[in-house]
Amino acid sequence: YHIPTFVFINKMDLPGPGKEKLLEQLNHRLGEGFVDFGADEDTRNEALAVCDERLMEAVLERGTLTPEELIPAIARRHVFPCWFGAALKLEGVDALLAGLDTYTRPAPALDAFGAKVFKLSQDEQGTRLTWLRVTGGTLKVKAQLTGESDGGPWAEKANQLRLYSGVKYTLAEEVGPGQVCAVTGLTQAHPGEGLGAERDSDLPVLEPVLSYQVLLPEGADIHAALGKLHWLEEEEPQLHVVWNETLGEIHVQLMGEIQLEVLKSLLAERYGLDVEFDSGGILYKETITEAIEGVGHYEPLRHYAEVHLKLEPLPR
Repeated sequence: YHIPTFVFINKMDLPGPGKEKLLEQLNHRLGEGFVDFGADEDTRNEALAVCDERLMEAVLERGTLTPEELIPAIARRHVFPCWFGAALKLEGVDALLAGLDTYTRPAPALDAFGAKVFKLSQDEQGTRLTWLRVTGGTLKVKAQLTGESDGGPWAEKANQLRLYSGVKYTLAEEVGPGQVCAVTGLTQAHPGEGLGAERDSDLPVLEPVLSYQVLLPEGADIHAALGKLHWLEEEEPQLHVVWNETLGEIHVQLMGEIQLEVLKSLLAERYGLDVEFDSGGILYKETITEAIEGVGHYEPLRHYAEVHLKLEPLPR
């Protein structure tokens, strides 16, 4: 996706290869530029100088680097800042958050209202929450929002603007650029959608590679289960739910077994639905191997038309 990336290496409280070996693995497997931002200044600057010519010039000239010099190198993806810690014990978390604050700069805010939807969820009462980040202008409570979904254009009111801290929230009258809030009252918005002057996100490059049949407990209502899975599909865009009308089967398309475990526990916790999955299979797509021409002939009253359609395979 070509976006600047910050890395947190977790579970450092467990036995393992150690920081130096892990950095070596990152640089070997993912490309150069991974630097330990928790190291002492001289070690860090030495590693940074190798990543970017401008940083090398600054280090040779002054021996130090400022955040203002590091931010463009991170933005250009020449440097990937790394922190090590143990999230469960909150070790290294403050340093990561401070680093995110120090080594990023806010995107310029739009004058007109704009917001990006990034998540859907439900609160304990089952109210649909649309999570968004305001990128410009101001979002006021009860404001009319518009967008486009699979069902066509929609227009709905932002009933509540909730600012969450853990499971608790306060209600806001308005939300400004850079702020994140959960909105109630929207039933059509979806993750990645841009509202107002904000554009939609590009479609994900990664698509599911595995397909599993959902095996329901005996006596379970298959259509009710399908509805629940469709709701989870809205929450998690990487989950694809497919209904096979002919066989009366539900299939889910996922990236791997971890997602399968998460889906199984979500269905059990939220809906009391204990499902299993079959052994699954690889998703594949078919294509043509050579050029082919199709002909369509159409002859209504006093008219005549013939269409020749040629399909050719693109390079693999």
